[in-house]
Amino acid sequence: MGSVTINRHDDVPGVTELVLDRPEAHNAISTEFARQLTAATAELAADPSVRAVVLTSSAPKAFCVGADLKERNSIDDDGLRAQRLVFREMFTDLLSLPVPVVAALHGYALGGGLELALCCDLIVADESAVLGLPEVSVGVIPGGGGTQLLTRRLGWNRAADLIFTARRLDAAEGYRLGLVDRLVDAGSARASAVSLASSIAAHSPVGVRSAKRAMRQGFDAPLAAALDIEDAAWRATAFSGDRKEGVAAFNEKRRPDWPGE
Repeated sequence: MGSVTINRHDDVPGVTELVLDRPEAHNAISTEFARQLTAATAELAADPSVRAVVLTSSAPKAFCVGADLKERNSIDDDGLRAQRLVFREMFTDLLSLPVPVVAALHGYALGGGLELALCCDLIVADESAVLGLPEVSVGVIPGGGGTQLLTRRLGWNRAADLIFTARRLDAAEGYRLGLVDRLVDAGSARASAVSLASSIAAHSPVGVRSAKRAMRQGFDAPLAAALDIEDAAWRATAFSGDRKEGVAAFNEKRRPDWPGE
């Protein structure tokens, strides 16, 4: 039985659900789990019909509790080094997906689980969500991008507070801090995230992909270089079939039928 499932919904065009599907372990990330998630993201990245992805969980009480510490306890230093390569590829490939990714959080989203969410572009959390990066409390540091992505989301002081203290916070505090983008009623995170992804997928695939690329690549660049990145993304979009269809649809007062090229 796989630990990761891809669900394509015909009733929500362009939206694909990537399900963390190891409920018996609250989606603890084992080496095999990481390999399966990497393979799934590669499949989605290569599929031009995918316009937005929703990262969800099949576990009733958790989005993901982080690394599988039972497995970690059974491997030696060489095994940990080898696992590190697998884990880093998993986080990097999720972060690098060319389309917007929306995380839907409920229950525990801790350690590597929260880092999976941080690799997404938007985070929807319901009121049951418990968030945290507890790594320093077990003798490591966040290694799935947490030290960098959380700091970029919240700023140095707020990220330092959460990482250095290893404390947990509820979804409401996460929303107030800006860690969570949308706070929803308990039990509705998945539906809300799918709805958000559907609104994204309704727009130009070329435009959305180009906008994400410009934002990701330009975020930490000096302003002049970032504007060059934006200009290249604009040119890749402005002379596309999507731009021609968008202008035609606007003038003809109809919904666009995006060619996606």
